[in-house]
This record gives sequence, C-alpha cells and structure tokens, in this order.
Amino acid sequence: MSIRKRLSPQESRSAALVAARALLIEAGPQAVTLKAVAGRVGRTHANLLHHFGSASGLQKDLARHLAQAVCDSIADAVRATRAGIGSPREVVDLTFDAFGREGGGALASWMLASGNEDALDPIVETIHALVDDLLPEECAADRGRAMHETTFTLVLMALGDALLGEQLAESLAVERSVMRDRAEAMLVSAFDQAYGATG
Repeated sequence: MSIRKRLSPQESRSAALVAARALLIEAGPQAVTLKAVAGRVGRTHANLLHHFGSASGLQKDLARHLAQAVCDSIADAVRATRAGIGSPREVVDLTFDAFGREGGGALASWMLASGNEDALDPIVETIHALVDDLLPEECAADRGRAMHETTFTLVLMALGDALLGEQLAESLAVERSVMRDRAEAMLVSAFDQAYGATG
C-alpha cells in the first residue's frame, strides 16, 4: 500500500495548476477538467472542488497562473531590453509563444466560448500591471498611453496568430513570421519613443 504525501493547501493548489497547464499544452483546453487534473496529481475530484470551488474556478486560477508566468517572462525580457542586454524581438517571441505554444490563446478562446469571460480578468489585470510597472515614473501620461496601446496591439496580434496564424498564412501564401516581424517593428518604435533608442 503506497502512502500519499500530505500536501499543504498551497502545495496542492500549485500542483493542480501545474498539471492543468500541462494538460492545456498537451491536449487543449477541453482536456482541463477537474477529473483529469485530479488524476494527474493523485488527488480526488472532491479535493480539487475544495480548492477551486468548480471547474470555472479552476479555469480562472489557471488563467491567473498562466498570466503571471507569461508576464514574468515578458517583464524580464523588457527589462533586459531596457538595460541593453535583450531585444524587442525577445519580448515579441515570448508574447507570441505564451499565446501559441504555451496555450494561452486556446485557453482564452475556450473560456470565452464557454461563457466564462470573467476568467480572463486575471490575464488582463496582470498584463495591465506589467505595463504600468515597466513604465518609468517620470514617463509622461501620453507616453504611458502609447505603451498601453502598444501592449494592447501586441497581445491581440499574438492571440490572433495563436488562433488563426497558421491557416491564414497558408491561405494567403505568406510567411507566418511576418506577424512577428511587424510586432517587433512596432515594439522597437514604441520603446524608442518611451525610453530613447533601444540600440
């Protein structure tokens, strides 16, 4: 008889979110169910209900978990760019990969289709906080607004690419990298305006 390690509530929630993210990436958003996640972490369905309240609670916490992980990576890339050791392309690639390879686009569309729009709030709030945090305090209001608009555009470009990029590029006979190239040019211009030359 195997003895299951007793986890603290926080450890149990964290393990469930890691498993949910893995399921999302491996099999898509429809695979992220309380039963599937419970099976992955060796817990019961009732245990996950206790931690998340419902499937939509799990989705919302997964969105928050994913948003925080994505934004932490993007913030590191932006800070490196501002310090002259990174590049705007790294920021673009991280953003596009977050919505594509990491499953953020599939999760967002699934939540919208299932009527769980408020589960997207953590993603929006995290990205908004990231942009505010990255703006220098002395940044003029109009420059701050410009960076918010740039972030808005970048996120929509990455989301669109995740959902339709491959099919649309093939249909129009264009290189899929064109979208990332355009996003990079936009970001270089935005950084130049907000912070001075990026190098």
